[in-house]
Amino acid sequence: MTARSNVGGLAFAMNDLRKIRLAYFVSHPIQYQAPLLRQIAAQPDIDLTVYFTSDFSVRGYRDEGFGVDVAWDIPLLDGYKYEFLPKRWRKDAHYSRQISRGVFSRLHRGRFHAVWLHGYSSFDSLQALAACRLLRIPVLLRSDSNLYDRARSASKLRLKKAFFLALRHGVSGVLACGKANRAYWEHYFGTGFPIFDMPYAVDNEFFRGQACAAGAGREELRGELGLETGRPVVLFASKLQERKRCLDLVEAFLKVDSDSAYLLIVGDGEQRAEIERRVAGNPDVRLLGFRNQSELPRFFDLCDVFVLPSVHEPWGLVVNEAMNAGRPIILSDEVGCQPDLVTEGVNGAVFEARNVDSLTEALRRVLASAGVRERMGRESLRIIDEYSFERDLVALRVALHEVTSRKGSHSKAGANAE
Repeated sequence: MTARSNVGGLAFAMNDLRKIRLAYFVSHPIQYQAPLLRQIAAQPDIDLTVYFTSDFSVRGYRDEGFGVDVAWDIPLLDGYKYEFLPKRWRKDAHYSRQISRGVFSRLHRGRFHAVWLHGYSSFDSLQALAACRLLRIPVLLRSDSNLYDRARSASKLRLKKAFFLALRHGVSGVLACGKANRAYWEHYFGTGFPIFDMPYAVDNEFFRGQACAAGAGREELRGELGLETGRPVVLFASKLQERKRCLDLVEAFLKVDSDSAYLLIVGDGEQRAEIERRVAGNPDVRLLGFRNQSELPRFFDLCDVFVLPSVHEPWGLVVNEAMNAGRPIILSDEVGCQPDLVTEGVNGAVFEARNVDSLTEALRRVLASAGVRERMGRESLRIIDEYSFERDLVALRVALHEVTSRKGSHSKAGANAE
């Protein structure tokens, strides 16, 4: 007896007694991923087990980018099955250089139909790939890489291409998180390789609800920060490190009429002292330090425009969060989510990365009219609706169906279990 499941318009048959057993390998519990993992685990047709190679994000750690001790104030491990892999070697190294043990035995015992890997460059990712090849388990690969990356020598690029040529043979399909990421995989794996669009998303329902709740206290927060009513607020919320280019935003803001807006900088890091020196004595700039995940919606609600001027930015999930508050967005053209989420003149502005004059003009365009900002904010809400966990579930189901039903792609373990 079979049941029909409709997945985004694609219907396929599956045995109603069988769940797809999916193993997910990821470096550590990630605040953006936890809600998605809970939703996947709640699906009646997917049996998810998550394997973490490090627990640093749940025991508290010093974030070198923020330069502060971080303990996330949202649940990272609730609602899904997980295991922290024991270490074979280099327990105290960065998670990308640690080597876990028991990967092969867990995959063999679990009789998984498919494995989903987040990232491809760590020792643990590579050993999981090798184990899947031995067990004939299809692998779905996801990362946020794009071609905006740092310049490399010709010899390093040749090595990278050779690496991807070998990697390609161990991967059954790629889960592309956006247009720039899809272009990356097409560049290294070829346009004919199976690529499934599974966009990076946040918990839209949560952030939209939080923004609505924050609206009731908006004037209270404005009073706490000493902001005059009626003046627009520009918000930066990220790490204060070189690649985030907060100093570019500071310089651009100082070129805009200082009586027209405020600049709020939420975050911490290595460049804080330099930023403080640059804005010393300026009453229109506030450095507010690191704020935890649950605090950010208050600032998204308060602001009139959100700016992320980063370079080498793989995606920028903070942009998803700000868009759920219905705000216009200004991005550099090296932010990975820009081709997906922000269109010049529609829901914000796009400027040339590292170009302060270009950023200054973008600020002026968006700050010029409250009516324009309101229209752009509505467009942000419309666009971000499409970048949701629901769409991710559709893509994941399609990918799982494709790689597990492909002739000869079932793992021996999975076939023996049916």
